[in-house]
Amino acid sequence: MTPNRALAVLCTAALMIVLDSTIVAVAVPVIQNDLGFSPAGVAWIVNGYLIGFAGFLLLAGRLGDLIGARTVFLAGLATFTAASALCGLAPTAALLVTGRFIQGVGGALASAVIFGIIVRLFPGPASQARAIGVYSFTQASGAAVGFVAGGLLTEAAGWPWIFLVNLPIGAVALIAALRVIPRDAGLGLSEGLDIPGAVLITIGLSAGVFAIVDSRLALGAAAVLLVLGFLVRERFAHKPLVPLRVLRNSRLLITCAAMVLIFATGMGFQFIMALYAQHALGLDAIGTGLAFLPTPIVIGLMSLLVAPRTTARFGVRPVLIAGLIFLAAGLLLLARMPAAATYGTGILPPLTIMGLGIGVVIPAIIMLVMSEVAPADTGLVSGLANTAQQAGGALGLSVLAVVAAQVPASEVGGYARAFLVAAGFVLGAVLLALAGGRRRTGPCQPEPVNVLLTDGRGADLGGPPATGGDPAGAGQAR
Repeated sequence: MTPNRALAVLCTAALMIVLDSTIVAVAVPVIQNDLGFSPAGVAWIVNGYLIGFAGFLLLAGRLGDLIGARTVFLAGLATFTAASALCGLAPTAALLVTGRFIQGVGGALASAVIFGIIVRLFPGPASQARAIGVYSFTQASGAAVGFVAGGLLTEAAGWPWIFLVNLPIGAVALIAALRVIPRDAGLGLSEGLDIPGAVLITIGLSAGVFAIVDSRLALGAAAVLLVLGFLVRERFAHKPLVPLRVLRNSRLLITCAAMVLIFATGMGFQFIMALYAQHALGLDAIGTGLAFLPTPIVIGLMSLLVAPRTTARFGVRPVLIAGLIFLAAGLLLLARMPAAATYGTGILPPLTIMGLGIGVVIPAIIMLVMSEVAPADTGLVSGLANTAQQAGGALGLSVLAVVAAQVPASEVGGYARAFLVAAGFVLGAVLLALAGGRRRTGPCQPEPVNVLLTDGRGADLGGPPATGGDPAGAGQAR
């Protein structure tokens, strides 16, 4: 039972979840015709999943700390797999949307604790950087493969198989997880299961995502009030869902804000670039997926081979800022792309440059967030990081889609403006990264996680020794 085997299971589950988010996008028109979705209602195939996923991430992360990350991960994986069967066999639009919401909840439970499990399994700076690099590669490759796989499965076997394919993958991953992911002792539900706080933050986050994806200003205001109510509740709760030491950690909050902007750029860019490839370049769904492939290939190589070495030598924050500069440069090149540009001369070079940046940015931002964690809060901060990703994705999709829609879809002007706005997101992330690193320290030395890992029979699996730790949870990866 080695950490590498556990990492392989975590990455398999993460791959299945991220594949699902992109594989569905290709099949949406076919599903609309088969199940009779209205033009407005078809968006709920995606929105139902996003609302379930984003709404439950923070609660799922905290549950990982209270009852054990392994338990929450297994529950999420089982829920996601079962909901995939419901989606694939759904005879009506309403039942499919219900299944997608449950899929989102399952995905949230599994995803929310993955970062926390990784830092427990790989407490050393170098090994942790490599593990997060592997995880980042999985995410990048899954997002790209989803476009191609979605087109192939839909055309060859029918749209239900984009969901049913999850059943054997999920079953194998669940059996393997039971064997290789070590048990961890949670704090106990009595240490922080604040029911009113959980209800406020879950409904608030779900409403916030709904407001963003459906452009509902009144609902957005209600979501803000719910989140503010949650913060007030946490201030006075005897056993808060989110401990005050987390809410007072300015470095953590700044880093999460940077993560929001980074994922607003990444997910929004994928959407806009897919529209550009199909409307301006005339590519079909499979051609669009193939056009994206060079980027995840570069991201994978950077995540696996370059990011661990550079973060070990120069520190996480300098590598993050350098990667963001590459990302911004690629977006600015796309924004200046002439109307007659071809894929080889106008698209491929910027995509490659962006891949160089993203390949080090994602591992670096994850390491920064998880370095700001006390041993008892790894699940919560993991959930918070995933929440920041989803909030950023929803924000980027909404803002960049509105900007691009200002001109006809066949013209490049709207896409160029969207790429400029995305570059502005990246600039904001650079400023936040600089603001979060004012105190000067050395290269990456993440806080060891003081959780004893066992195989369920009390045998120590080599977890890090207990130490006093930083009471605020501040690691040294600055």
